[in-house]
Amino acid sequence: MTHTYNITGMTCNGCVAKVKSALLKMGDITEAEVQLQAPQGKITMQNHIPTDTLQAALTQAGNYTITSADCGMAHAVTGATEDNRSWVEIYKPILLIFGYLPGITLLVEYMNEGFSLMRWMNNFMAGFFLIFSFFKFLNLKGFAESYAMYDIVAKRWNGWGYVYAFLELGLGIAFLIGFDPVITNAAALVIMSISIIGVLQSVLNKRKIKCACLGDVFNLPMSTLTILEDVIMIVMSGTMLVMMR
Repeated sequence: MTHTYNITGMTCNGCVAKVKSALLKMGDITEAEVQLQAPQGKITMQNHIPTDTLQAALTQAGNYTITSADCGMAHAVTGATEDNRSWVEIYKPILLIFGYLPGITLLVEYMNEGFSLMRWMNNFMAGFFLIFSFFKFLNLKGFAESYAMYDIVAKRWNGWGYVYAFLELGLGIAFLIGFDPVITNAAALVIMSISIIGVLQSVLNKRKIKCACLGDVFNLPMSTLTILEDVIMIVMSGTMLVMMR
């Protein structure tokens, strides 16, 4: 069931992010569309949640007030709000990236006249972090706000999204120039392991929220594909650490 609400007290996109994050933390809410224009909230829930309960959650997030805009009547989700694109169309940007990266890095190995697994993984990770950080920097503020919807650190500190984008850029450069492999791979392993926690929670709870892996440029829903991205980087960094022992 979906209800619409008026939410007062929001003055910027940061407020929108806080309100949406507070709502999505509630167990029965599967989707929350929040905006500054009235009606500011459209909330989809598995079981009806009283407005007083919603208000209690928003009070913890800030000085926000929520009131029903549809007199408690449920609205069916219309076809206009559904994404009728195929899976391939939705995830085309990520599929292209993961097509280009192996292709280019394997071509580098071919030009070196000898395949080195260590060198290939190093180049792959350099490309991964540089490409993904690039898209985040196209709209750094938008990425930080989207990331705060599900990342366990960004939920508690809004600045983490900004720091994360620079960490990705730094890791990309470190892999590219061959900076201390142990430190670089250990940092990648820790950062990606932290990142995957929020992704797993969102996917397992079936929350329909936007994935911020490519910043705020593409409207990509959170899915198992997002988990796969993080798993690949965790496995690669862990493998290289083991191979260096």
